[in-house]
Amino acid sequence: MTLKPICLAVLLCGPVVPAGPGVIASRYIDADFAPTADPAAPQWKDVDGIFMENGPKGDAVPGHRTEVRSRWTKNNVYFLFICPYETLHLKPAPSVKRETYSLWDWDVAEVFVGSDFEHINRYKEFEISPRGEWVDLDIDRNAMNGEKAWLWNSKFQSKARIDANKRIWYGEMRIPLASIDTRAPAAGNEMRINFYRCQGPPPNRKFIAWQPTQDNSFHVPEAFGRMKLEK
Repeated sequence: MTLKPICLAVLLCGPVVPAGPGVIASRYIDADFAPTADPAAPQWKDVDGIFMENGPKGDAVPGHRTEVRSRWTKNNVYFLFICPYETLHLKPAPSVKRETYSLWDWDVAEVFVGSDFEHINRYKEFEISPRGEWVDLDIDRNAMNGEKAWLWNSKFQSKARIDANKRIWYGEMRIPLASIDTRAPAAGNEMRINFYRCQGPPPNRKFIAWQPTQDNSFHVPEAFGRMKLEK
């Protein structure tokens, strides 16, 4: 459902979809904090988020209603995912010390985000697994270069944990704002964004999108919603 550098042609075409109407507010906080993947942590417990519960084509995906919350500082933007699941599909021998190629073939939560409203095919992709594995990619669908996309390093951090009793996994990202936006961080800044999940093993794998793409691919920037930095 997401970028595979060896199969880049699928990114170069797609349906024309009206811009997504959804808006997520990222709430300002004075100081940076270490990711905890804990929605009850002081920095997260009073923050309202958005929910995604449908597939990429708008079909309902019962039992997987995912909450996403966001915060920002002068240096970073944070995302917290709260991910109910039925069955986990995890990569053997996980590593959080290096980027995991093809992480999208396993359970992940994803952020696609870009600040260029004129060239919407340019954006960044960030993924996190239930055990904290990660990948970041620099996307330009007009001139796709798999090696460039893969070798790009945002220096983002990830933290995840699984609550097997509740059947919920939690993932948190801390992304340097400078890696996705050349503007000085300021309240009122907006970015183009969408959120996704891939969950569970084939053949009953679930795909969840915040703003429907009306396509089997997540790479439809015309469908992105908006993120607004707010005090």
